[in-house]
Amino acid sequence: MSANSPTSVAQLIVSCLEEEGVEYVFGIPGEENIKLVRAVSESSSMRFILGRHEQGSAFMADIYGRLTGKAGVCTATLGPGAINLLLGVADAQTNSSPLVAISAQVGLNRIYKESHQIVDLESMFRPVTKWADTILTPQAVPEMVRQAFDAAQSERPGAAYLAVPEDVEAMPAPADAKPLPARERSRSLPAPEAIEQARQLLRAAKRVILLAGDGVARQGVAGQLTEFARRYNLPVATTFMAKGVVSDREPLALGVVGFMRHDYESFAFDEADTILSVGYELQEFSPSRINPDADKTIIHINTFAPDIDAHYDMAVNINADIGLSLEALAQALGDEPLHTTVNTSRIRDMVQAELDTGRASNAFPLLPQRVVADIREALNDDDIVLADTGAIKMWMARLYPTYQPLTCLISNGLSTMAFALPGAIGAHLACPDRKVLAVMGDGSFLMNSQEIETAVRESVPLKILVWVDNAYGLIKWKMDLEEGSHNNVDFGNPDFVAYARSFGANGYQVESAEQFLPMLQQALNEPGVSLVACPVDYRENIKLTDKLGQLTISL
Repeated sequence: MSANSPTSVAQLIVSCLEEEGVEYVFGIPGEENIKLVRAVSESSSMRFILGRHEQGSAFMADIYGRLTGKAGVCTATLGPGAINLLLGVADAQTNSSPLVAISAQVGLNRIYKESHQIVDLESMFRPVTKWADTILTPQAVPEMVRQAFDAAQSERPGAAYLAVPEDVEAMPAPADAKPLPARERSRSLPAPEAIEQARQLLRAAKRVILLAGDGVARQGVAGQLTEFARRYNLPVATTFMAKGVVSDREPLALGVVGFMRHDYESFAFDEADTILSVGYELQEFSPSRINPDADKTIIHINTFAPDIDAHYDMAVNINADIGLSLEALAQALGDEPLHTTVNTSRIRDMVQAELDTGRASNAFPLLPQRVVADIREALNDDDIVLADTGAIKMWMARLYPTYQPLTCLISNGLSTMAFALPGAIGAHLACPDRKVLAVMGDGSFLMNSQEIETAVRESVPLKILVWVDNAYGLIKWKMDLEEGSHNNVDFGNPDFVAYARSFGANGYQVESAEQFLPMLQQALNEPGVSLVACPVDYRENIKLTDKLGQLTISL
């Protein structure tokens, strides 16, 4: 805002957002929130990013928050506009990404009765947020905005929602109202008795394995975790969402767990008697995948306690700052390595062999393994790829070598389709100095493809890779596995190149395996928005699960 004091509630809300350091507000204006949108546009420190669907705007805020650690902000009008925000808000909540959603609501003069466009938005958002409320008086604005950001940016981040009745938005701001300063977040210390109990269990264990979850990336302690693993010679597996918290170049890195079948890394958990779980959330994947008999000793380190799960019965629960907890545990353990029998090189070699086989194949349509290998070749270590939900997520999560945290973004809390394209816009605004690539199946692409226009208009260099198989590939895969056949999963597609160009973007169609890498590199390196459509041979899906079903590994 200008140096003048806010004169309306809409301007007061914007002053509060400025105090929170908000840089972007993603959304769509409607009749009932136009004063708030106007106030954002008049701010000297914020930019309003006009989306083409409220869902896409919420995903932009979701990924922006995940990468920056600061709440992404999205806004919409009342009723249908607010409801359209719901999916992206729920995605942020289940992925523990900080997000604040603000929508209009009908005026106080009719909020209590059935009237045009009235929906109980507060009740609708409450199950998918950490906090949801409605501003009923101008005097409450500074405290309620502060409460929303406190909830979203707490030790376990998530989503918060604030409804603004249209008549309240237009009311004069109280003369003495001013934004409240952000509160310093303290780092919680681990309980000494929990650290001592963990030390005793780890020293008594014969086969320890470390599981790293998304909390490690969120708290920025990937380097500390890697040093801890090296010091105690611990093999490390990550969840899909924690890819990169231990570099795949690290000899102790096993890869990811969470695939729908018993994958290479699962054999390491079969042998383990003790799991040191750091930053893991139950929503990332079911612990029955790594503890099917519920017989392993589990030491849990995270900022919060998980829900009850028979396969995740914690022997020790260390609820504290992850970095401080690792520091205290290392001090208690001393320098002697812990016991483990896992042969990490055996598992790493099998993952690498699968990737190398794909890299060497010139088959067309391309093998998924070839596509993954060439994506890795085209991107730098710190560039960001967003892998959408579907069969594509399985291949990218399993095989894409990742060397830094938050450089391979996957939604595994809600496993939401179509987050990657709008999310890539949020990712670029969060990290403008890096290349950002949205990798999507053709099914998810068309769900939010209208946001190409947003990127073109806002001069965001959005890059999109569409894996084309003319079907909902993951569902076809699961139908074939469980039912022996599939139906109602095949569809037609537009001419993707012409479709991209109709928005003013560049479009490329891959017609051979040899074309793919140079075409992708060209798209990534040229200015503007670019889309590459690449046919993929998903017959590899069943081949993979058949192979894993017959696999035995001696470690």
